[in-house]
Amino acid sequence: MTTTRDYGTELDALQAQMNDLQQLIRQLIPNQDENIKMFTEKKNSATAGLGSIFYSGQYRGDLASYRWEPQEKHVSQLIQLDGDKAAKILGALAHKQRLDILRAVLQEPLTGPDLVERLNMGTTGQLYHHIKALVGADLLVQEERGGKYTIPGPRALPLLLLLAAASDLMDTSNYLAMTEARTNVHAYLGGAQDVYDPHLLLWAVVENCILEHLHGTCSEISLFLHADGSITVADNGRGIPVQALPGSEHPRVQTVLTDMSRLSASATFLAPGSEKGIGMPVVNALSLKLSVEIRRDGRVFQQHYKHGIPQSELQAVGVTKETGTSVTFLPDQDIFSNSFELNTLEKQAEDLALLYPKLNIHVWNDPA
Repeated sequence: MTTTRDYGTELDALQAQMNDLQQLIRQLIPNQDENIKMFTEKKNSATAGLGSIFYSGQYRGDLASYRWEPQEKHVSQLIQLDGDKAAKILGALAHKQRLDILRAVLQEPLTGPDLVERLNMGTTGQLYHHIKALVGADLLVQEERGGKYTIPGPRALPLLLLLAAASDLMDTSNYLAMTEARTNVHAYLGGAQDVYDPHLLLWAVVENCILEHLHGTCSEISLFLHADGSITVADNGRGIPVQALPGSEHPRVQTVLTDMSRLSASATFLAPGSEKGIGMPVVNALSLKLSVEIRRDGRVFQQHYKHGIPQSELQAVGVTKETGTSVTFLPDQDIFSNSFELNTLEKQAEDLALLYPKLNIHVWNDPA
């Protein structure tokens, strides 16, 4: 016996189920349609000029939850904020110990003695000096005299979002330090003012390859001199690690090439008459452009920089069975008036071969 399906009835039933599902969504997300409509209308009515910023946010914790509905603020309004009040709030946050207080209280309400002990402040007087500033900025409240400090509910989410924004801007401190290196070149390169030797940057890069050799993981170094004045230093070592360091979103190679505070953790070359050692971040900062290629874990990775600032993310660009690191850089001609010399490279290669007889060093001239 053949049964004929009633497609019309099935479609009606399916439509009814869709209507029920839409109704359920509206119940779970109140005023969704109104919010979308409001956002669209505001976007369409935005005036020309500096534009607007649209934002929303939500925080859910064990003790509380906060939510910002979608909002819009014109940039012109933000830059016209009361300067005194804005400075008061930002000033309260710009002090490390005050920021530590806020971060501690964000985790749980704490009394004054709790904060002194947890933050190793030593005296309550030192604590209350900072507490006064935070309370004055309405970033902290005390439940009762002698009671625990908490962050007002309406302030918690903006503070968390501000910390999130700060984490995205964390690299700025690295780049500021690299800019300082560019304006204080003599401290790193020594010698006569305004007559700096670009080979000093090269020897600093080679120093890292030699460390790999001493570690027993590098047997060859190749120097390629290019027609545009740049140079490539390539080794067959392990390759700079590409995984992110704990607490960082950036690959370790980016930290190696940009974090001036980690100079002690990597090789540094001390130029005659200099005050500070030349590490990879200094080489990066004093180069018009720098590219790094890493061969490890069966893949080839690349990243590009300009004056020390990343111009791209670290990208996997191929596969390989080899390991090693290649750094290509062009010294900034605003700092270095001289160029690399083939004879100097060959002489240094001979000297290094005598010091490290098991290390093969090759020098190549690429005139093309």
